[in-house]
Formats: sequence, C-alpha cells, structure tokens
Amino acid sequence: MARGWESKSVEEQIEAAEVGSSSPDAEHLTQAQIELLWKKEGLQRSRARVLRDLEHCHNTRYREMLSAALAGLDEQISKLD
Repeated sequence: MARGWESKSVEEQIEAAEVGSSSPDAEHLTQAQIELLWKKEGLQRSRARVLRDLEHCHNTRYREMLSAALAGLDEQISKLD
C-alpha cells in the first residue's frame, strides 16, 4: 500500500512540474517566489490532511490536537499571503 501512495505522489509531482513549466508566468518568477509557492502548497496539503483526519476522528484529545494543528497551519498560511 505504501508503494501505491508513493507512486501517486510522484505522479502528482510530475504533473505539477509539467503544468508549472508550461505556464507563461513560471518564467517570470524568482527563486524566492517559487519557494514561497511550494511552501504555501505544502501547508495547504497539510491543512487538507488535518481536516480529513478531523472529520474521521472520534477521540476527544486527538480532535483537540488536530484543531490546534489546523489553527497553526491557518496562521502560517495567512502569514504567506
């Protein structure tokens, strides 16, 4: 199962790279801007995963931890905007 997830991730990264490289705006971005975009996308993926986990969680303490993590991710994302 882990192997399937790994290949799915690699496939998504390849697609993202192809889409990013074919975009005319990609040519005008600095290295710092590209790194900022990657960081923001990573935070947004983490936020989506935490939300998904929160929807399926029944343990009160774990829900509290996930809620705190979600608030932290939201804060980090807002700082990047």
